[in-house]
Amino acid sequence: MSEPALARHPGTQETGVKKPGSRRALTNPLASEQSTNDRLRILLRAVDPDEGAVALESDLVARVSHHFLVPSADRVWLALAVLRAEFPTRDRVIDTIRQIRLDGAEAALRRAMRSPVRRGVLAAGHVRPVRVVINATVVDVHHTARTGLATGIQRVVRKTIAQWVQSHELVLVGWGSTYGGLRELSTSERANAIYGSHPQADHPQSGEVTIPWKSTYILPELAIEAERTTRISALAEFSGNTTYAIGFDCVPLMSAETTAIGMGGAFAKNLAAIARFDRVATISMAAAIEYRGWRRMLSGAGMTGPAIEPILLAADAGTVSDAELATAREALVIDDLPLLLCVGSHEPRKNHLAVLSAAEMLWREGHQFCLSFVGGNAWGGRQFTVQLKQMQELGRPVQSISAISDALLWGGYRLARATVFPSLNEGFGLPVAESLAVGTPVVTSDFGSMKEICEQGGAILVDPRNDVALADGLATVMFNDNVNDSLRAEADLRENKGWDQYASELWDYFHIDSTVGQASMNHSEHND
Repeated sequence: MSEPALARHPGTQETGVKKPGSRRALTNPLASEQSTNDRLRILLRAVDPDEGAVALESDLVARVSHHFLVPSADRVWLALAVLRAEFPTRDRVIDTIRQIRLDGAEAALRRAMRSPVRRGVLAAGHVRPVRVVINATVVDVHHTARTGLATGIQRVVRKTIAQWVQSHELVLVGWGSTYGGLRELSTSERANAIYGSHPQADHPQSGEVTIPWKSTYILPELAIEAERTTRISALAEFSGNTTYAIGFDCVPLMSAETTAIGMGGAFAKNLAAIARFDRVATISMAAAIEYRGWRRMLSGAGMTGPAIEPILLAADAGTVSDAELATAREALVIDDLPLLLCVGSHEPRKNHLAVLSAAEMLWREGHQFCLSFVGGNAWGGRQFTVQLKQMQELGRPVQSISAISDALLWGGYRLARATVFPSLNEGFGLPVAESLAVGTPVVTSDFGSMKEICEQGGAILVDPRNDVALADGLATVMFNDNVNDSLRAEADLRENKGWDQYASELWDYFHIDSTVGQASMNHSEHND
C-alpha cells in the first residue's frame, strides 16, 4: 500500500467543538494556556453539554459539583483526568470517591483542582492542556509509532490499522514521556504507526492530553510499561469506555525461561490491565486457550475477565518485483546454493541454536545448501551470534541479516527451497503463514499455533526439542524433490486470509453487541 499524505486528524483542531460524524472533541480556544475554569468547563460540557455551554464562570464549581453528588466511578475518573491533566490510577479514583462520600463533591473536586500535573522534571511548568473526545475510536499504538521494527506485533498492528483508516475514523494515540496520559500522534508519528516510514519521527515530550469519554479504546499492541499499564487498568475499570485488545500470546507465563529477566513481572501487569477489558481477540486458537486458562484463574479474585475469541491472523503472500527479487537473491543466496530461510529474531524461544545444529549435521553428511537467517537480534541472542560466527569461520554457507525490508522478506520466501521455524512457543507464527501463502514449504513445530496454521498442508511438523528430528525434516523437504513438490502443491491449494479480511473480522468482533460476544465466548469456552 502506498503512503498517502497525512494531515493532522480532523478532530484535533485547537478551537471550538468539532463534530466529525458522531464524534465530538471538547477543547479550549487557548488550549496551551488552559486555566482551572477552562478545565472545569470542559468537564461540565462532557457530563452535561447543554449546561456547559451556558454556565457562568462564578457558577462552574457548583454546577460541576452537582453532577457528582452521587459519585459514579466513570464520572470521577473523567473529572480527575480533566482537572489534573493526568489519567488517574485506581487508588486515586477510589480515594476520590471516598472523599466525595465523606466531605462532599465540591470539597473533593477542589482538591483535584489544586493539584494538577505540571510539565517539567521539577513540575514547575505549565499544566498540560486537555481535550475530551466523545464517541471516538481511540487506538493506542504508542510503541508501534516509535519503532522501525517490522516483524511480529508491529507488523500486525500496522497491517490492521492501515486497513481500518481507509473506512473508519481513528484517533491514533501514544503516551507522554511519563505515561501520565494519552496524546494524539503527530503527523510523522502517525505515518510511522501506519506504514513504518518515519522511525526517527520526533516524539513530543508533552502535549494536549486526549481523554476518551463514552468512546472505544483499542490496544492492538503489547503494553508492558508499569505506569502505562497502571493507568490503562484504571481506564478499563472505571472510565466507562469500551475496551478491546489483541491478545498475542502468554509466552512470559508459559515459557518464562525463554524470556528476558523482568519480562514476567511486566507481562503480569499487562494481564492485570487486560483483566478489566471487555474483549480480547487472540491471534490463534492456541493463544485463546492460553488466555482462557488465565481468565479462569481470575475467579479466585472475584473477577470475570474479558470475553476472549480467536481471530486467526492473515496469511499474506506479499508482492515483489523482478528487480527486488534479484536484490533479494544477491543478499540471501550464497554461492547459488539451495536456500533454507529462517525468519525471526534470535531470542531463545525461536530455537535458532537448534537450526544451526541441524544444519551442521546436514553439512557433515555432505548436503549442499545455504542457510540465511532474517531477523533482528534480541535478548539472549549472544550464544547464537557466537555459534554463527564459529560456523562461518569454518566456511559454512550461513549468514544472518538484521536490516530487512518487505521486499527482502517476500523475495526470500519466494527464493527459498524451504523455510524453517522450530519455535518453542508462539501466539501465531507469521513466518509460517507467510511462507505457505507464497507456496514455499515449511518445517515447523508439531504443536500449538504452528500446527494450527499448517492444518491445510504444505509443512513438515517436527519436535523442535529434537535436533535429529529437525535435521531429518529439513533433509526431507530440501533434498527430496517429490516431497518438496507435493508440499508446494498443498500450499498452493490453501485458502489464505488477507489483511483486509482480518482487519474487518477484528473490527466486527470489537463492535458487535456485548450479549452476542458473551454468548459466543461461553459457547467457545465450553467446547475447548
